[in-house]
Amino acid sequence: MKHTHHKEKEQFKKLFKQEYIDKFEERFKLLEIFLQTERHVTVEEFNEFLIEHGIEYPIDLVKNTLQMMCRFGFAQRRGFEDGKVRYEHRHLGQHHDHMICTKCGTIIEFNNENLEELQLEITKSHGFHMLQHKMEIYGICAECLAFRARMIPLHSAKAGERLVVADFLGGKVSRMRLATMGLRIGDHIEVITNNNQGQMVIAMDYNRFSIGQGIAHKILVQPEKISLSAPDEKQ
Repeated sequence: MKHTHHKEKEQFKKLFKQEYIDKFEERFKLLEIFLQTERHVTVEEFNEFLIEHGIEYPIDLVKNTLQMMCRFGFAQRRGFEDGKVRYEHRHLGQHHDHMICTKCGTIIEFNNENLEELQLEITKSHGFHMLQHKMEIYGICAECLAFRARMIPLHSAKAGERLVVADFLGGKVSRMRLATMGLRIGDHIEVITNNNQGQMVIAMDYNRFSIGQGIAHKILVQPEKISLSAPDEKQ
């Protein structure tokens, strides 16, 4: 990777000087720091990273330089479901996809040659010439899943999660209301929508239910399947 970064810096110097880009020294310093980041960063996060390294440049210069890095192929913009624009390294000849935790926001990069070959086979079978692609898998990371092994209130669940109703809190009135809805301990449900305010929608047995946040606080759930062992862990 050090060799790759050295080549990136040399190409940066060549292109930026060739294009007579202003504030070259400052922009080159930004590239050096950017290459040290091992995660996807917003402009604001990158600026904080710079300050940690004792560098303070106008935020407009930081943003403009990141955009130039994208223009010349040293970085690429990524927009995920949270709506924030993030920047990551772009090393020539290298490709990866992403897994995004909807709980903590962690972004995990991965590459699978079998998957890449399968995508080429699929596009070829449709007579389609693929220029570029991206894969984003949304779910719960191992660390958050370990935390989720315990019972949590339904209102904390994310859209897409499949859960089992573990217990009900509250008095008889709440329990009767849930029973009237047809919701019982042991039922398997899927969270359709939950924006943490107003009604949330869940599904069970091909039926949809709208539940207020107050009731959702009183429904305790657990993941359908909990597998926390590391792949290489000996049983």
